[in-house]
Amino acid sequence: MNSSTISVTHFEVDRADWQKTRIHEDTISTDLADDEVILSVEHFALTTNNITYAVSGDALGYWRFFPSSEGWGRIPAMGYADVVKSNAEGIEVGERVWGWFPMSSHLKVKAGGVSPFGFKDVSEHRAGLAPIYAYFERTSANPFYQRSEEALDMLLRGLFTTSWLVEDFMADNDFFEAEQFLITSASSKTSMALAFAVKERGKCRAIGLTSAGNKAFVEGLGLYDEVHTYDQLEGLNAQSAAILVDMAGSTTLREGLHHQFQDYLVQSCLIGATHHDDFGGASEELPGAKPTFFFAPTQAQKRLQDWGPGELEKRVAKSLQAFKQVSDKILSVVNYSGTDAMSENYQRMLSGEASPSEGIVLTLKQA
Repeated sequence: MNSSTISVTHFEVDRADWQKTRIHEDTISTDLADDEVILSVEHFALTTNNITYAVSGDALGYWRFFPSSEGWGRIPAMGYADVVKSNAEGIEVGERVWGWFPMSSHLKVKAGGVSPFGFKDVSEHRAGLAPIYAYFERTSANPFYQRSEEALDMLLRGLFTTSWLVEDFMADNDFFEAEQFLITSASSKTSMALAFAVKERGKCRAIGLTSAGNKAFVEGLGLYDEVHTYDQLEGLNAQSAAILVDMAGSTTLREGLHHQFQDYLVQSCLIGATHHDDFGGASEELPGAKPTFFFAPTQAQKRLQDWGPGELEKRVAKSLQAFKQVSDKILSVVNYSGTDAMSENYQRMLSGEASPSEGIVLTLKQA
């Protein structure tokens, strides 16, 4: 670093071929315009959610969060950063923030909506995107914040909020008269969070669908009422109204469940893409409810209007604290640093080789 620039490292993905990645180096000028802030990203979490952001990067706008050069994308990740340069009133060097970052060492933002609780990135490229992803929360304003719990928070808060909102959306619609949730990729952290939210409310049964290799792990979680492997779906009760929450994204699996349940499948909700090699839309008109993408910010915005400022965050935070106690017994956090570790762990997550009990936390800065 010199007086006018900061060296920046980015991990980038080929938008046309997610297996192709690169490490891109550039610089950020420290001569800041009004309201500009430079954040130094200490660490971020890597989960199957990040793979979903790549899969749906064009459809849901994730590639627009942190623009790169033509053909390359920066996957959003949840993490913590420190303010290292600021030309924004009310934002001081040394402050620590939580939010969504690129898998990079630094990020320059244009701060707006500055409050005691945080601020937003109001850069031009953010226009039209969900504001929830452009918000940076001051750790000093979070009553639950503990530096020692940052890893679990990064790994769980974003995906837990998504799952909590899925269950809340269904509850808001009387579960469409369903009696059970069918949750694919049951070993994924997002699926675990959904099963926890379903169990916490206690109105429906949570049925976990997983691979044969992960069945014992999923059964041991104690979060699901039943666990079935993908090759033994005939054991499901297809005469009971069901909500399908598809975290796997497998067209073949989804179509099979639609044909098995027929009109008893009253909602079909697409979220994840752990089976991204079979990801895609339906190849035919399917029986039962039409598969639709669930976009969490839409339900979040509705609840902000229903409940007023702060209430949504309070309810999610309370439930998340309870889920963390469960997760602490399940997840083993592993910290990695450097570009080689970044590339290796991304490929492990993309190929499905990462252990469901491992919580991967990364920094692009060498230890």
